[in-house]
Amino acid sequence: MKVPALVMAGGKGSRMGVPTEKPLLPFLGKPLIDWVAEAISKATKISEFCVITSSNTPQTEKHCISMGWKYVHTDAKGYHDDLKQAVAKLDWMGPVLTMPSDVPAITGAALDRIVAEFEACGKDFLAVFVPIKKRQELGLSISSTDEYKGIWYAVSGVNVINGAKIQGSGKVETAAIITKEIEVALNVNTTKDLEIAGELMSKNLL
Repeated sequence: MKVPALVMAGGKGSRMGVPTEKPLLPFLGKPLIDWVAEAISKATKISEFCVITSSNTPQTEKHCISMGWKYVHTDAKGYHDDLKQAVAKLDWMGPVLTMPSDVPAITGAALDRIVAEFEACGKDFLAVFVPIKKRQELGLSISSTDEYKGIWYAVSGVNVINGAKIQGSGKVETAAIITKEIEVALNVNTTKDLEIAGELMSKNLL
């Protein structure tokens, strides 16, 4: 199975508290989003990718153009609304990998494992969660959490969805991967997260 991927890059990034759009923050020599695009290019189970932008990220949109990447401009009404709008515009009604632009440690191999797990689970939606304790151990912020089978986890932002299912209002069958892998645990929400990520990756701890 090969699936297309959406890179979410239309948010305000207000938690960073810096003027630079988060996808373009310099990180070990290149913008954050370039690390994600590089991982996608190395994944064997991703057929193509598209970046979701909005009025919040005009410079990111220009960067996409300069890099020759496909992008979809959405209305910046929130993560889920923007995702639905992008999927509809692209007419991607089968499985779609979604991921944020701020997971610089992600690898093609990790993405391939996630797609393979989605294929095996037989569900409409696969979420990738990280134990809250793992992020705390790394010194990372806990900004977004979700509950799965009675336990709260940190949200990695990496998921595989059924494009057709998210357009409707019916029940969506869900599954989850719970992982401590640094590849998905290391998403950047604050300037401190960015500093910690840089230290970890520069020391070749991945």
